[in-house]
Amino acid sequence: MDINETLAVVTGAGSGIGRALACRLVAAGARFVVCTDIDADAARETANLIGSKASAEILDVADQAAIEDLVKRVESAHGGIDIFVSNAGYARGGGLKLDTDQWRDMMEVHLWAHLNAARAVIPGMIERGGGYLLNTASAAGLLTQLDSGPYAVSKHAAVALAEWLAINYSDRGIGVSVLCPQAVRTNILGRPSGHRSTQSNSNQAAQDGILAPETVADDCIQAIIAEQFLVLPHKVVAKYFANKANDYERWLSGMRRFRDRLRQKRNQS
Repeated sequence: MDINETLAVVTGAGSGIGRALACRLVAAGARFVVCTDIDADAARETANLIGSKASAEILDVADQAAIEDLVKRVESAHGGIDIFVSNAGYARGGGLKLDTDQWRDMMEVHLWAHLNAARAVIPGMIERGGGYLLNTASAAGLLTQLDSGPYAVSKHAAVALAEWLAINYSDRGIGVSVLCPQAVRTNILGRPSGHRSTQSNSNQAAQDGILAPETVADDCIQAIIAEQFLVLPHKVVAKYFANKANDYERWLSGMRRFRDRLRQKRNQS
């Protein structure tokens, strides 16, 4: 896809990958980018960094009506949306002891937000001849997240939705990429994100290095231009994913051993 002169919307643009992507999209030629975040001040800060080619909007991606309203207002003010980056996310440790509502909240942000965005923008994109979706998932969506059941499940679902969209809308001019990084230097590693708490009690994802958001954003820009579906800033994830597919039982055993090593490290620290 040619990014030049496109109109883009980025959710979770107040920091981290979202901020880096908003900046990189303009640098790659986008005519305007709408920076959204649940933290209005953070969204404005990103827009101010970019300058006259950006604006800021407060947005809770778990609110379907809010996404639909945002799309209508943006397209009324700036024209059709060419690229929608559904990037907002957060982390929460825990599993079966978490309330169902806490599992549901994570599904709202990591899955339904992508679906709501697709519903809101794809019809208009098709009418105009095409468009592009970049959905942020995680390496956990291909592998797992040892310390968080809802994170692992919701990110798997996000990858599955992106696959389905890529299969069913490619012939309608809709490109889809799904971003699946391991650890990135963002709020999700430990600081609170908006009104949802961020808790991280595992260094699982950091085993292969922590990347700068700008590095991840560069990989995403290249993927959009090449219309490449799977974006893996940590290249080793492809090997892990292949190992999982080739011998699921062996992979499960290996992950149990990995879990035990991480627990031992935490107990020693």
